[in-house]
Amino acid sequence: MPQSLAKIYVHLVFSTKERTKTLPKQHLEEIHAYVAEILNNNHCPAIQVGGTANHIHILYIQSKSIALSDTVRLVKSNSSKWINEKNGKFNVFAWQNGYGAFSVSQNHIEAVCEYIKAQKEHHSKTDFKSEFRRLCEIYDVPLDEKYAWD
Repeated sequence: MPQSLAKIYVHLVFSTKERTKTLPKQHLEEIHAYVAEILNNNHCPAIQVGGTANHIHILYIQSKSIALSDTVRLVKSNSSKWINEKNGKFNVFAWQNGYGAFSVSQNHIEAVCEYIKAQKEHHSKTDFKSEFRRLCEIYDVPLDEKYAWD
């Protein structure tokens, strides 16, 4: 087949360094919109971006012409640079080194979008570490806690 086709939905999750609450709540929508713009500009259509002051969830379609690790690097480096350039508007922070990337069936896109939209409510009951452990369990991804938290 001379044509290359792909449609891979990815639920990407990562936190701020040491899970510090350095993303001000009043600016989360602006930060999430910027992350979506980074993805869209790199042929990775953003579907839903959300999170809290210490982590982010991103549902997007992975481009067939860029590696997942390169997508993550672009999102983290460009967004952290942009946020830090805001200086007086946002707290200084850095993203954690690692990430979780989980494939999502097209049949579950709506449910994952709702999950991402409900992060504020969800995190009134659980912390990021517990949530991330649970995601790894759901997707059957082995989690080595020695390396998961930085």
